[in-house]
Amino acid sequence: MISVQHVTTSYGRTVVVDDVSLTIADGGVTALVGPNGAGKSTLLKVIARLLQADAGVVTVADLDVARTAPEVLARRLAVLAQDTQVPVRLTVRDLVTFGRFPHTRGRPTAEDHALVEEAMAHLDITDLADRYLDEISGGQRQRAFIAMVFAQDTDHLLLDEPLNNLDMRHGAQLMQIVRDAADRRGTSIVLVVHDINAASVFADHIIALKDGRVVTQGPPQEVMVEDVLESVFDVPVRVVEVDGYRHAIHLSGRLARPRTG
Repeated sequence: MISVQHVTTSYGRTVVVDDVSLTIADGGVTALVGPNGAGKSTLLKVIARLLQADAGVVTVADLDVARTAPEVLARRLAVLAQDTQVPVRLTVRDLVTFGRFPHTRGRPTAEDHALVEEAMAHLDITDLADRYLDEISGGQRQRAFIAMVFAQDTDHLLLDEPLNNLDMRHGAQLMQIVRDAADRRGTSIVLVVHDINAASVFADHIIALKDGRVVTQGPPQEVMVEDVLESVFDVPVRVVEVDGYRHAIHLSGRLARPRTG
């Protein structure tokens, strides 16, 4: 379980996360959504201990993230940050293997190598394994970093905007991998996502933030409601149901005016 209690975080004098308290149960997929500047990524960074909170406490599996040794936390929690950069020239396989470091301390076994190969296969990058990261596209690099965190094989996984740079096919493929990891392996996955429809289809729970505060949360059928989404995003929205899932359509420009003739 992830517990966030009265967390506040500021950049200078600007409060970005404002006294947020929430609990994320074990298992399943939780999506953090909201407009730009809502505090989604900042909250995820605090949970991941990539950023220190000004106030409040975060625990993951009863471990206080601010006080737990990094090597202990890394065996329970894997993180994909937005700014994924490496200071050295690595192949895709080298990068994904690095995800096993908290378990191997640099001495991977045959089992570790098998997990690396499995992660690359799931992200459809096996054919890129021996290519250097600076030789592949942004979308391919994104999938390599995602494979790295999956190879870390932790109970909790935090993904900050994992759909960045991914085309429609690979974005859908990733979300299905996320869904399968939660269903088959029991992994607890929290992701920041701008695509509210992806959250509706693949997440069990949606937490909507605005101005640094949680404004609503619940299963998709409770959050994917026109007046709720309009209050979160400040835009007119129409919600339609397709194959049993709710999808939001942003009504602006010509779409906001009924067609005539």
